[in-house]
Amino acid sequence: MTTTISKGGARRRSIATLICGALATGGLAAAGVTALVPGTATASSHREAPLISGTPQYDNTDVYAFVSPDKADTTTIVANWIPFEEPAGGPNFFQFAEDAQYDLHIDNNGDAQGDLLFRYTFKTHVKNKKTFLYNTGAVESLDDKDLNITQTYDIELIKLKNQYVQSKTKIADDVPVAPSNVGKASMPDYAKLRNQAIHKLTNGSTTFAGQADDPFFLDLRVFDLLYGGNLSEVGNDTLKGYNVNSIALQVPTHMIVESSKQPIVGIWSTTQRKNARGNFAQVSRLGMPLVNEVVNPIGDKDKFNASSPWEDAQFLKNVTNPELPKLIEAIYKIPAPAEPRNDLVDVFLKGVKGLNQPPYVTPSEQLRLNTSIAPAKKPKRLGVLDGDNAGFPNGRRLTDDVIDASLQVVEGELLGAKNDLGDAVDKNDKKFENYFPYVALPTEGSRGPLAKGTTGTNDVRSQLGDALQPAGTSGGTDTVLIAGSAAAGAAGFLLITAGVVWWRRNMGNRAY
Repeated sequence: MTTTISKGGARRRSIATLICGALATGGLAAAGVTALVPGTATASSHREAPLISGTPQYDNTDVYAFVSPDKADTTTIVANWIPFEEPAGGPNFFQFAEDAQYDLHIDNNGDAQGDLLFRYTFKTHVKNKKTFLYNTGAVESLDDKDLNITQTYDIELIKLKNQYVQSKTKIADDVPVAPSNVGKASMPDYAKLRNQAIHKLTNGSTTFAGQADDPFFLDLRVFDLLYGGNLSEVGNDTLKGYNVNSIALQVPTHMIVESSKQPIVGIWSTTQRKNARGNFAQVSRLGMPLVNEVVNPIGDKDKFNASSPWEDAQFLKNVTNPELPKLIEAIYKIPAPAEPRNDLVDVFLKGVKGLNQPPYVTPSEQLRLNTSIAPAKKPKRLGVLDGDNAGFPNGRRLTDDVIDASLQVVEGELLGAKNDLGDAVDKNDKKFENYFPYVALPTEGSRGPLAKGTTGTNDVRSQLGDALQPAGTSGGTDTVLIAGSAAAGAAGFLLITAGVVWWRRNMGNRAY
């Protein structure tokens, strides 16, 4: 648990979310305009900009990159989209967009230019368009006839030089996507469906796309005037119980590094969407967490999502004179660090020298990972700050507490101002998997009373009573239909009942 530190009677705990964005702030300021040369931009988080908040299918939430703990000769990249997926949010559950390009970028020589790009594109398939149901019965497999709406995807490997395409190779074709976890009645063994969505490629890579528990853990209530203005709103994982759509790719490390002598890579993700003219345009980008969310003012957020790192000089004022530390000082009387923050440049724009800083590095914001650092047997949540060089900011593992680590550095840890600050959320609400794709299983839609061991149909009957039986009847055909649906579980039971009622009201007097 993070230690509480007092100053002037106010607790200094739980302000990590506010300050973590200042990592990029100080770094870009110190790097200066001339240092921001061509590359591909990164930013992140949940609903961070006005335009993208209205189009969640295209909204990057987080990116992770780490040496695979169970397969150390590979590197795993996890990128997430669609923030705050409510598990019971049907009947139109959560799908990847068909008019989007979901891209994972690799810079393998430190020049801020993309050298490799893995592009995911998706297709949606509907078996029966005459029903509103996502699934028409219990789903036992990804090719189950009762899984009414499915998705598949292709992957292209694009090689670039100075952002010009050198080659394109399709490395995956029509790979099935793991569906949204509708609930226990609809998907009694969701783990089985997840496993069926893990696909091995001929080049030695492994891929996965589908729903997962949101792995980012933090207290996001910072936006209520910095945790209520008195730190009364602290220590709750805001993302607990929500899901995301994940893309995970595990690739042999030798495929993405420049050479064995230069094992450091930069990684980020972007989303491109077709515009009104039919051309693809970048609408979201992601690297370090929370940058666009808490650094850029509202007027710059959409522009930042559409821009590239060589254009980041236009946001220089936002980072040389950051708003966030001043707000914290005004409300909590914690002095804002002196500017410019030269101590943050190497850590967050170049990489830590001797750890994950490539030679002749061009400062730019992306996750930098030294793929030659072996995975830690016992990962420490604060990563490099706690002596665990396999963790953040050397890439980002799912278990890394990036909020606390970022906060401590921003508040002067590297300048000798030792502190133990954090947001009091130290781990994810669900345990991560030990094997690819590592993300936790998504929370199911039936997480209410039925998910807690109640007896299904009888409980539904007791709660809804006579509403389950059409007025003026005592059984008959309606009862048979209801009883038949009970075998499929409470969810199917309710849906078929609703259909019967609709049929009686709208079709009952029609002659055939």
